[in-house]
Amino acid sequence: MPLSRARVHPRTSVPVGVRRLERRLLAYAGLDDLILLYPVYAVLFTDHGLNTAEISSLFIITSLTGLLVEVPSGVWADTVSRRRMLVVGPLLSSVGFALWVLLPGYGSFALGMVLWAGGGALRSGSMEALAYEELERLGAAHRYVRLMGRAAAASTTATALATAAAAPLFAWSGYSALGAASVLACVVCSSVALTLPEHRSDADAVRVEGGRAAEPRSALSMLRGGLSEVRAGRGVRYALLMSVLLTSVWGALEEYVPLLAAEVGAATRDIPWFVLVVWIGVTLGGLLSERAERLPNRALGGLLALAAVLLAVGALTGSLWGFIALAIAFLVFQLADVVADARLQGAITGPSRATVTSLAGWGTSLTTLVVYGVYGTASGQMAHGPLFAFFAVPYLAVSAMLARGVVRRGV
Repeated sequence: MPLSRARVHPRTSVPVGVRRLERRLLAYAGLDDLILLYPVYAVLFTDHGLNTAEISSLFIITSLTGLLVEVPSGVWADTVSRRRMLVVGPLLSSVGFALWVLLPGYGSFALGMVLWAGGGALRSGSMEALAYEELERLGAAHRYVRLMGRAAAASTTATALATAAAAPLFAWSGYSALGAASVLACVVCSSVALTLPEHRSDADAVRVEGGRAAEPRSALSMLRGGLSEVRAGRGVRYALLMSVLLTSVWGALEEYVPLLAAEVGAATRDIPWFVLVVWIGVTLGGLLSERAERLPNRALGGLLALAAVLLAVGALTGSLWGFIALAIAFLVFQLADVVADARLQGAITGPSRATVTSLAGWGTSLTTLVVYGVYGTASGQMAHGPLFAFFAVPYLAVSAMLARGVVRRGV
C-alpha cells in the first residue's frame, strides 16, 4: 500500500503498518537478549573447573563458528527468507543453553557456544535487512536509525532485566532456573519472528541487469552481488570498515565484564549487579544513537577518545565507581555501533543487503577472534583490569582515524 493511502496512527501520524512492524521488531530484539544465563555464564564455566585460558578458548570457538556461518547465513537470507533465519536462530541458541545446564562440562559448553553463535549468525544481517527493506516499502526508511537505536536499547534493557532477575533467581534455584528461563525466552522470541512481515515480490526472485530479468536469484549470484557492491561502492566500503572497527573490541570485552567484577571482589550472587551497571550505559547508548547519527566524524572521534580513557580508568580502579566509568564508555561504544550500522544500510543499494551486512559481521567476528586470542594468551601474565585498559588503545586509534578523515562518513 503506498504511503499516501496507508492507515495512519491517529496520535503520531505514523502509518499503522510502520508502528506494527516496529513493535514486533522491538519485541524480537528484547526477547533475543532476555537471557538470564548471560551475566553468570562465564562464572558457570569457572564453577565447573575452567580457567581463564579455557574460557577464552570457548570464546574463540564462538568466533570461529561466526566466521564459518556468518556470510553463508546472509546469502541464505537474501536467497530464501530473512524471516526464516529469525525464526530458527533463537531455537538453536535455546538448545545450547539447555546443554550448559543439563550436561555441564567443557564439551557441552563448547557445543552450546557453537549453537549460540550459529543462532546469532542466522539473525545477524537478516534482521537489519528485513527491517530496512520493510520500512522502505512503507515509505519510512528514514526511521531505520530510530528503530535500530531503540532495538539496541530494547536488547540491552532486556539484558539489564535479565541481569537483575538473575541474582534472586540464582539464589533461589541456581543455574537450572536461569537455564530454563533462558530457553523459554528463546522459544517465545522465535514465535514473535513468525509474525514478522516479509514481502518478496516476484521481481525479487531474479537478478536484474540492464533492465532485463537475468538469472534466478541463487546463493552464488547473491554472494557475487554482495562482494561486487563492497568492491565497487566506496561508501559501502567505508561504512563496512567503520562497523567492523567500532564493534569488535567492546563486543569481545563485554564477555569478560563478569570476570572483572569477580576480580574486584564481587561475590557470585552480586556479579549481576556489577554487570547491570555497565548494561545501563549500553541501553542509554542505543536510545541516544538517533541524535549521534548527525554528528560529524570529528565529534564522534572525540567521543570515542573519551570513552577509551574512561574504559582504561574504570577498569584499573578496582571498585564499583570504576564500573560506572565502564558504563559511560560502553554507552559511547553502543552509540557508535548503531550509527555505523545505519550508515552501512544507507550505503547499500543492491539486493544483497543481508549478504553485505553479514560480510561486516564476518569482519567483526574475525577481529573479535583476535581480541579473544590476545586476551586469553595475556591472561596468564596480566589481571583483567590492565587487560581492559590495554584494549582501550584501539579506540584511540579509531578516534584518530576519524579525526583525520581516514574513515569517512560513507553515506
